[in-house]
Amino acid sequence: MNPPRVKTLPVKLAYKVSGTFPNFSHTGSVTGMRKLYYGPAALLVRCGSWIYNVTSRPDIYTRLAH
Repeated sequence: MNPPRVKTLPVKLAYKVSGTFPNFSHTGSVTGMRKLYYGPAALLVRCGSWIYNVTSRPDIYTRLAH
């Protein structure tokens, strides 16, 4: 099974994720972060220059991000 892809969250909605969820810089390895920390089923969204793990709030991944 392939892990879910990284979706993009518009910057105007950054207040929904900023400071609330674990994050890493967009220059980091998504594959490595999944493998080492988040697990293969992690729901990740890119917002600006950061990637956030929103697994605890799947509605952000499914409804707000594209």
